[in-house]
Amino acid sequence: MDLRLYNSLTRGKDAFIPAAPPRVSLYTCGPTVYNYQHVGNYRTYVFEDVLVRALKLLGFSPERVMNITDVGHLTSQGDEGEDKMEVGAAREGKSAWDIAKFYTEAFLSDCKELNLLPADTLCRATDHIPEQIELIRKLDAKGFVYKTSDGLYFDTAKLPDYGKLMTKEHLEGLKSGARVEASAEKRHMTDFALWKLSADGVKRQMEWESPWGKGFPGWHIECSAMAMRFLGETLDIHCGGIDHVPVHHTNEIAQSEAATGKPFAKVWMHAEFLLMNNAKMAKSSGGFVKLSDLKEKGFSPLDYKYLCLTAHYRKQLDFTWESLEAAKTARRRLKDSAAVLAAAAPKLNCAEFSARFKDALADDLNAPMALAVVWDALKSDLPAGAKKAFLDEVESVLALGLFAVETAETVPAQISALLAERSAAKAGKNFAESDRIRKQIEDLGYLVKDGKDGSKAVKK
Repeated sequence: MDLRLYNSLTRGKDAFIPAAPPRVSLYTCGPTVYNYQHVGNYRTYVFEDVLVRALKLLGFSPERVMNITDVGHLTSQGDEGEDKMEVGAAREGKSAWDIAKFYTEAFLSDCKELNLLPADTLCRATDHIPEQIELIRKLDAKGFVYKTSDGLYFDTAKLPDYGKLMTKEHLEGLKSGARVEASAEKRHMTDFALWKLSADGVKRQMEWESPWGKGFPGWHIECSAMAMRFLGETLDIHCGGIDHVPVHHTNEIAQSEAATGKPFAKVWMHAEFLLMNNAKMAKSSGGFVKLSDLKEKGFSPLDYKYLCLTAHYRKQLDFTWESLEAAKTARRRLKDSAAVLAAAAPKLNCAEFSARFKDALADDLNAPMALAVVWDALKSDLPAGAKKAFLDEVESVLALGLFAVETAETVPAQISALLAERSAAKAGKNFAESDRIRKQIEDLGYLVKDGKDGSKAVKK
């Protein structure tokens, strides 16, 4: 069965042929761990999980690397502003290292609740500073680097095909200064930082010695260095969100191909935005929705996953509480059907629906079509054993928890003890102590809910 994937680089749906089949080298851009991830972020991770699982079902052996950005991602796309990790540290009164650890663990916990497979290699930017410095040295030796008062920059004018991943709209946006503002020392507005020098008299929590002075890496260099470290100089597939195209992924391509003289990735795949109130969900807006928010309203993270699967990953998806309620109802119907079939002995006489399911996945991961096949199979006159066998196959890709028994979450004894201490503090009108304990509980990953029947803790 031919697998066809849309390639953002060629602007077309092409037959996918990895360099060394059945192995597929796959790099997926991970989170910047300065805050919780929101459901818009998780739409991309759901798409990537379906990709990995579909590759396995279709006979490939994906090797996936995902990065954790724990340094170097500035608040401005134009290499200006503060490092987001330092911003998170200042916001919460913790060290940048503690912020990175906490939000990495929160991200991995969320991924587990969404039934997302862990990456084969999870690599943190701060663990691979030497590789990033070495890549910059290679670029410098080839004449692609110049130095300013605040760091080392890549000279995009020296790469003839710079920006080949961008669309015409992206290029026009850059030219008008909509995305990147040219600074006084940058030679061209598209030039980007490879290494930022620590400012005189400013103490950073995350900085390293380098041949050019003490500082920290730019955001883009980490992905190139770590992808090539673990997967080689040319990847089969590179994934991320659609917002990565005009800056992050464009610059990854530039620095990687300038260094090696080889294509950085054969196929580039991007998930479209999740919209809320007709706008892209973003942390900068302050109103983003987290998985814990869904759970507080009585939804399972897997209800949200089902919602993601109702739209093709390359189509924008509008998030509303009503659409999430419909997804919850649909997933519950699937689970009810699975419960009826659970005791049936799986029989492999479901070839028609299995072939249709695989065809949908092979057509650029058409998840809505795959879901339609699932519903058709359940409505069919197939025997129970055949339906059970087919749902087992479906679960291997969509991972909606169809056969899982959902139980009430047990609050750890430590959290229960803290809740009791807080209740005692409130009863004694020691509100400062009550607030301190609430904060302690939140730091342990739980939210405190006060009600007429007392207080309870729910996992974030």
